[in-house]
Amino acid sequence: MNFLSHYYFERHNPNPHIVIGTVLPDFAKNANKDWNLYPQKSEEKFIEHEAQNGILIGWKRHLKVDQLFHSSSFFAEETAKLKQFLLPILADSPVRPSFLAHIGVELLLDHLLVENQRIKINDFYDHLENVDDNALNDFLHKAGCPDNEQFFKFFTSFKSSRYLLSYQKLENISYALQRICMRLWAHPFTEDTVYLLTEQLTIYKAQLASNYQDIYKEIEPELNK
Repeated sequence: MNFLSHYYFERHNPNPHIVIGTVLPDFAKNANKDWNLYPQKSEEKFIEHEAQNGILIGWKRHLKVDQLFHSSSFFAEETAKLKQFLLPILADSPVRPSFLAHIGVELLLDHLLVENQRIKINDFYDHLENVDDNALNDFLHKAGCPDNEQFFKFFTSFKSSRYLLSYQKLENISYALQRICMRLWAHPFTEDTVYLLTEQLTIYKAQLASNYQDIYKEIEPELNK
């Protein structure tokens, strides 16, 4: 799941450190795709520090949400559906339809949460602003982050840009997908393909909108066990 879907499960949580923990695995990968951090394997490093332990709790909840989501029939069925919409427009593209469908479903779930006012994006950013950066820095250091300065450069930019506000418009989901694909392929889409992608996402979104809440209803009770 993407940032806002992870936040959905913490939308009523007043603890900013748990909130950032739920997105921190993805933040670390956005800062540097080659980083692999496993703080859950050394919990004793964090448990005596309240803020750091909160981050660890959120981190572990992130891992559980992703495990539940990616093993669900919802994920398998919806990515298969979206893939069929994408195949006709990717004939001349190096992008794998299955990859684009996977990321596309996740971004559309975020979009639908925002569109249907299930979450408030600015509340999410407010939590990020309230994080103790010293505690976060120490957490990353203990977790084995190779370059905390690089992480905080990403984190500061992420907060200041408020980029997730763009998810309110469907065409911006297409451009977000293009940017993600550009990390793996030099020229993933033409401008015509981006336009066609928005058209196909619009058609698929109308179907997804009828049952998108099912996956949150499925995961939430499992997460809180």
